Amino acid sequence: MKAMQRRLLLRTAVALGTGSLLWPVARATALKPLGKPQPFDLAWLKGQARALAGRPYQAPSNKLPAAIAALNWDQYQAIRFKPEHALWADDKLRFKLELFHLGLFFKRPVQMFEVVGGQAQQLAYDPAMFDYGKSGIDGRKQPADLGFAGFRFKFHLAPEFDIAAFLGASYFRATSGTRQYGLSARGLAIDAGMPRPEEFPEFTSFWFERPAPDSNTLVVHALLDSPSVAGAYRFAITPGDTTLMEVDAALYPRKEIERLGIAPCTSMFQAGENDKRKGNDWRPEIHDSDGLSIHNGNGEWLWRPLRNPAHVSFNAFADKSPRGFGLLQRDKDFANYQDDGVFYDRRPSLWVEPKGDWGAGAVDLVEIPTDNETNDNIVAFWNPAAKPQPGQELLIGYRLYWGRDAPAQSPLARTVATRTGIGGVVGKDRTYFSWRFAVDFAGGNFALLDPRTKVEAVVTATRGRIETTSARPLDAIHGWRAIFDVVPDANSMEPIALRLFLRADGQPLTETWLYEYAPPPLNERPLQ
Repeated sequence: MKAMQRRLLLRTAVALGTGSLLWPVARATALKPLGKPQPFDLAWLKGQARALAGRPYQAPSNKLPAAIAALNWDQYQAIRFKPEHALWADDKLRFKLELFHLGLFFKRPVQMFEVVGGQAQQLAYDPAMFDYGKSGIDGRKQPADLGFAGFRFKFHLAPEFDIAAFLGASYFRATSGTRQYGLSARGLAIDAGMPRPEEFPEFTSFWFERPAPDSNTLVVHALLDSPSVAGAYRFAITPGDTTLMEVDAALYPRKEIERLGIAPCTSMFQAGENDKRKGNDWRPEIHDSDGLSIHNGNGEWLWRPLRNPAHVSFNAFADKSPRGFGLLQRDKDFANYQDDGVFYDRRPSLWVEPKGDWGAGAVDLVEIPTDNETNDNIVAFWNPAAKPQPGQELLIGYRLYWGRDAPAQSPLARTVATRTGIGGVVGKDRTYFSWRFAVDFAGGNFALLDPRTKVEAVVTATRGRIETTSARPLDAIHGWRAIFDVVPDANSMEPIALRLFLRADGQPLTETWLYEYAPPPLNERPLQ
C-alpha cells in the first residue's frame, strides 16, 4: 500500500471511527500478570504523586543483572519484541502495545500496568516476549519483576508502523501520516539551558486503559518523579494524518523550581540554509526541525529559524496567555536534504496548543552546539513567570499535534527560507564587515497585491546597524524576498537580536521573523 493511500485510510478511519481490522495473522500469547489487581483512576494517581512529593526524593535503582547492564549497542539492538506477545494481540482491538527491553542507555526499570474496569494489573517480565538473537542474554535467568524500559504502540490500519513510543526519562515521540519519527517531546524539563546540569524527570510507571473495540483513542497514564517534582499525567492519543495527544498533568513541586519547562519539544538542528557551519557534509541540510513558531497572546505570529550555535544560546519570548507554539519542519523539499536514508524532508512538526489560560511567562528556546546529528540540541518549552513552590498543585493541560503542518496557520505570509552570507555591494570593494540576510516569504495575500503597491521591509536590530534594505517580488515562490545587511559594532561580539516583517499601506503582510545573530571574532570578519 502506498504511503499516501495509507494516510488517507488512516485519516478516514479516525474521522469516521470505522474500518476493518488489518492485523497480520499471528498466534497471540497472553501476557503474564505480576501481583494482584489494584483499584486505579486518575484521582488515585494524583494522590500518589502528591504523596511522593511530600517525601524526600529517592532515585530509582540502576542495578540490573550483570549481563543486561553490560549490553553494548549491537547486543541491545539484537533483542526484539515478539509481536504475538503484544498487549491486546488477540483482543480484536485497534491498538497493540509492545514493550522495550532494559539495557544500554535504558537502565531504570519502568513498571507497566493494564487497566480494565477500574482495576490495574501489573505486567510481568517474561523472557518469552523477546527474541534475544545474538545479544548473549539468557532470558530464562531474568526475574519476573525486572520491568521494562518503555513501550510503543501500533494502530490496526497501518500495523507495520509505530504510532508513538515512550522511552527514556520522560521522552516520547509520535509519527504522522508520513510514518516517520522525528523530534521528541518530554513530560517536563527542569533548568534547561542553565549554567548547571539539567534535571531530567522520569516516568517511573505507566497504566494503559484497555480501549473499547471501536475506539480510535488510547489512554495512557504515567507517574513522573525527579528531585524537584512529582507528577501525574494522562495522555489521550488519537492516530491520524496528524496524531493528536490530549495531555493533562498535575505537578507537585518538592522545592522552588527556577526554570520549569512545560510541554517541552526537543529536536535536532545541525545544518541549514541559514547556518552552514557543517559545510564539509555532502548533504545541504541536516535537521529534524527548522524553526520555532509562536502564536502569542496578542495574536502575533512569530517565526524564529533554528541555528547550530558556536556556544549555548538561550532566548526567552515573553508572552501572556499564549495561543500556541511548536518546533516545525517547514522545508519538505527532498532536494534541500538529499538524504535518502533518514528522509529529513518527511519529519513531522510538533505544535503545542494550551488548554485554558496559561497566564504570564515565556516560550524559551535553548540551542546547543552539536557536530553529530544523533544528538538533540534544540529544546523549546513554556516557562511560567511564577516559580513553582513546594506544596503547590499545578494543573496543566495542552494538546500536542504531530503532523506535516501545524493545525493553526497565520493568515499572513510565512517565512519559507532564511539565507545568510557576507554582505556588501557586488562589484565594489568592501571596506568593512557586514553580514547579509535574505528572507523569503510566501502565501498570505501576496497574490492580491496591486503591482504598484509599495512593499516595505521593516527591520530592527538591538545593536549594530542595518543597511542595504530592500523588498522585491520573487516569482519562483510566488512571494517576496527581503534583503538587508547587519553591520556589527566594531569591537563587539554581543549577540544581535533581529526583527523583520513586510508591510504595505501600514499593514503587515507577513508573520514576524526573528533571529539572533552572533558576530564572529574581529579576526574572523572577512571582507571578501
